[in-house]
Amino acid sequence: MTDTLPIADSIVITLPDGAQRRFSPPTCVAEVAAAIGPGLARSTVAGKVDGRLVDACDLIERDAHVQIITPQDPEGVEIIRHSCAHLVGHAVKQLYPTAQMVIGPVIEDGFYYDIAYERAFTPQDLAAIEARMGELIAKEYDVIKRMTPRDEAIRLFRERGETYKLRLIEELPEAVALGLYFHEEYLDMCRGPHVPNTRFLKHFRLTKLSGAYWRGDANNEQLQRIYGTAWPDRKALQAYLVRLEEAEKRDHRKLGRQLDLFHFQEDAPGAVFWHPRGWAVFRELIAYMRRCQEDAGYVEVNTPDVMDRSLWELSGHWQNYREHMFTTDTEDGRSLALKPMNCPGSVLLYRHGLKSYRDLPIRMGEFGKVHRYEPSGALHGLLRVRHFTQDDAHIYCTPQQMIDECRDVVTQVLDIYRQFGFEEVLIKLSTRPDNRMGDDATWDLLENALIQALDEVGLAYRYNPGEGAFYGPKLEFVLRDAIGRDWQCGTLQVDMNLPERFGLDYVDEEGQRKRPVMLHRALFGSLERFTGILIEHHAGKLPAWLAPLQAVVLSITEQYSRYALEVAQVLRDAGLRVEADIRNEKVGYKIREQTLQRVPFLLVVGAREAASGNVAIRSRDGDDLGSLEIADAIALLSEDCAAPDTQQRRAAQAALLERLQASGRHEVV
Repeated sequence: MTDTLPIADSIVITLPDGAQRRFSPPTCVAEVAAAIGPGLARSTVAGKVDGRLVDACDLIERDAHVQIITPQDPEGVEIIRHSCAHLVGHAVKQLYPTAQMVIGPVIEDGFYYDIAYERAFTPQDLAAIEARMGELIAKEYDVIKRMTPRDEAIRLFRERGETYKLRLIEELPEAVALGLYFHEEYLDMCRGPHVPNTRFLKHFRLTKLSGAYWRGDANNEQLQRIYGTAWPDRKALQAYLVRLEEAEKRDHRKLGRQLDLFHFQEDAPGAVFWHPRGWAVFRELIAYMRRCQEDAGYVEVNTPDVMDRSLWELSGHWQNYREHMFTTDTEDGRSLALKPMNCPGSVLLYRHGLKSYRDLPIRMGEFGKVHRYEPSGALHGLLRVRHFTQDDAHIYCTPQQMIDECRDVVTQVLDIYRQFGFEEVLIKLSTRPDNRMGDDATWDLLENALIQALDEVGLAYRYNPGEGAFYGPKLEFVLRDAIGRDWQCGTLQVDMNLPERFGLDYVDEEGQRKRPVMLHRALFGSLERFTGILIEHHAGKLPAWLAPLQAVVLSITEQYSRYALEVAQVLRDAGLRVEADIRNEKVGYKIREQTLQRVPFLLVVGAREAASGNVAIRSRDGDDLGSLEIADAIALLSEDCAAPDTQQRRAAQAALLERLQASGRHEVV
């Protein structure tokens, strides 16, 4: 390579900073990096050529814009993780030669590989595989890519007995040549790109084993899945492992047992058995949202759980969501379905009776039970269930009111999340999917309404093309929790397709019938899932207003049990959730135990308190709040345990919006 090559004998490579270099064709990303400097050459994982990710060895034969990808780039991290999945295959085939490799994709924070083997892998096997991977990485061997003719690829995998790879090739009938990656004697198939050398894979860890099914279908054969994580450097790996350890401590399933909140059992797979304390949290969530909706002009409704198939066909759910619905046929020949969503029922409520423009906007809220079939392997505590409650609302408005209504929902949802301790909220704008109802003009109108609402509030957002619902575009609200994990919760969807399909209308100022716009809005999403997220975010220490038990009165000795019971009753009469702990145990033991139960306030009573009519108060964090008269204790606890009121929320909302308004507009993801 030389920058002084004759123009006819060279190609021009333009770098991200605008600098240009000439190379003899063909060249490759690795050669471009080497021309810039030896340090960059050693750090090169892959590259982008005219915006397309390629292997460092892929040829560049014409003028192009080139970006070097290193481990510090997000794309570089994904490539490292994908290559680590291939390395799992290399290690497994060396240790267990009869194993058949299936697929090994990248997932959030890591990767997995599905494997067919005659027996179940054990934790000891996982440790052996991880150790062998470390040995292979230490060899720092080159990963070789070869574009291989289809027939040759089939021959190679047939010789190796890799039947799943052959099945994958069958699913690519148009592929003339396939990308094969050689890890010494091990062979894998992939579109790539992959790291050029195993030295990039040093900072990894295998994390767990689980079951899986071929193509994710429970009717297919069962496989084994090895999960792992990989990072660009040791510091990032250690930080992730600390997060993983912290997440394990916060696991809502473990805390649910410890705090006696709920349980699951096989008699009702994917459904929650709420214990009294857990149900207290659930009811408080509903009560809080009910107050918020009343303040915002919503009316609360309720619709049937079971409705006729014809309704779901008209809404489009039967065609687009059938595999997730529970259905039954009746003796009179009708097909019925448990509702997977609340919107068709809401539509029928709106359609009952003539509506005028003076009635709009109509904001209907419903705490509706919905039922969705999830594969048994996907169920995960409160976070993935089959039977759950949504804080659904449907707003019917004129096209002129649409933007204002969208803006009000956005500001409301951000404020509500803040009350639960979520200060970081990412907004994603998801636009028209390939499988959708309605024409492009309608989708243009609806997408622009969401964009304008966000712009008026001044909030940044991410653009998520093709991920909207089949009936309309949507906003997704993603919460970041205390240990940096992201949770998608609330949604706002704008819809003119269901009003058209159901023939909804209103009478305008001139007496003409017009179609309303329908907004679908859920802020918690699934209340069960939101409860699980809250438990993990707060590590079980829910805010005092939401805690299932707000205070416990502890007697120092059995002699003061009656006084403890009397104090507890007075506090309950004041509207607090209180119990008395009058067990014949040392008070230090009771304090430790109730602290582990995350009770916000512990009230200790003994001889001094009984004689003076006081209580000694301490917080669950160990702060001594002093000895107070009962009336003062009630005032203190009532203030600290009060749910946020309307005035507080509105002041907080204004402050939150001021903080969140960003200089950037949006980014594409």
